[in-house]
Amino acid sequence: MAVDATRPIAALALGESASVAWRALWTSRLLIIAAGIGAVLIWGLSGVHDLFDTTHLLSPFGHTGNTLVAPFARWDSRWYLDVANHGYDASIPGRPHAAFFPLYPLLLAIGGAITGQPLIAGIVISCVCAFFAFAFLHRLTEIELGDDAARHTVYLLAFSPMAFFLSAVYSEALFLMLSVGCVLAARTGRWPWAATAGVLAAATRNSGILLMLPLALIWYQRRDRWVDFAWILFIPLGLIAFGLWTADHGGSFTDMFHAAKFWHREFDGPFSAVWQGITAAWDGARQLLSGSETPIYFRKAGGHPFVVAWHNLLPIPFLIAAAWMLIGAIRRLPIAYWSYALVSLALVLSYPDIPQPLASFPRYMLVVFPLFMWLGWWVSRGSRTRMAVVYGVCAFGLVAFTAQFATWHWVA
Repeated sequence: MAVDATRPIAALALGESASVAWRALWTSRLLIIAAGIGAVLIWGLSGVHDLFDTTHLLSPFGHTGNTLVAPFARWDSRWYLDVANHGYDASIPGRPHAAFFPLYPLLLAIGGAITGQPLIAGIVISCVCAFFAFAFLHRLTEIELGDDAARHTVYLLAFSPMAFFLSAVYSEALFLMLSVGCVLAARTGRWPWAATAGVLAAATRNSGILLMLPLALIWYQRRDRWVDFAWILFIPLGLIAFGLWTADHGGSFTDMFHAAKFWHREFDGPFSAVWQGITAAWDGARQLLSGSETPIYFRKAGGHPFVVAWHNLLPIPFLIAAAWMLIGAIRRLPIAYWSYALVSLALVLSYPDIPQPLASFPRYMLVVFPLFMWLGWWVSRGSRTRMAVVYGVCAFGLVAFTAQFATWHWVA
């Protein structure tokens, strides 16, 4: 049963939402720490780290310290820390730094100035943001679907296979906190707060401007005043401000849009990555089943053909799960939620990575919170067997992918 939406958000500080969020955070992070550190101690690191982390931004602490932070700082963490330390370098061909929107690196820089170590500041920032994201999501789901669904939603997200990104030096936790907080504020009629969170979300990722859609639908359903609708129009300012800043510092306003080409991402039509990803997965399966490195059945990419084949196969279960969860959300959630999920997935799936069309899709799916709202409701309505299977699959995936991430094997 849904509950009263007028209870103050400030009640989260001492309420059930905060309690659920804290338990979900520390139990899931404990599993992540154990899986990541254990994997490093057992298997060590892949040779990639010597090539990717040449300046030791992600390994500045010595053997023991670097092992402890292994589940939190890998791959794109280097880009965020590089921006935090040195800003946006417009002289680099392709201007890749512009793909990393400024709010999270700015927080890293501020935290680094306070603590003396941006990497540690990044872990703390991500964990704090994850806590508030869980609390906001619990409250929002409680309003729409009831307490049982809210509790399962938070735990399923916290233990989902890619949830280690929510405490890593990545912008996932910050964006999730801002996007859920934005929708929650609108749902409870707090439009200035919704606009503020939306602007900050748009300064964290370009997909933040998509929050205008659920907010407009919520405003229409609530029949609020036109002055409240005006707050929604402020959301693109986060993106616009970043574009103007890059244009004023040696780049151009469109750097943020062109930077994706550095990673071979280009618009190729609505949902084009779906068919391309399925084709790449089929070719990857053929490569593995052939037992041979030659011929290569798919478009050549960096790395061993068998590794690339596995990378093309990995996102398919996540793509199937996303489609299933989206259908469930359409059938159960108000249009403001499932429409946001739809356009969020559409954005990701319309810009395929040329060599590996669905690269990073599992990670992008992590912040599409209406999918988890429906999953939490579905689990809450099912048997103990259903609950055990879903949580078991999530926890197993979380351990396995955290181990890969911590040992410098590409995941997501």
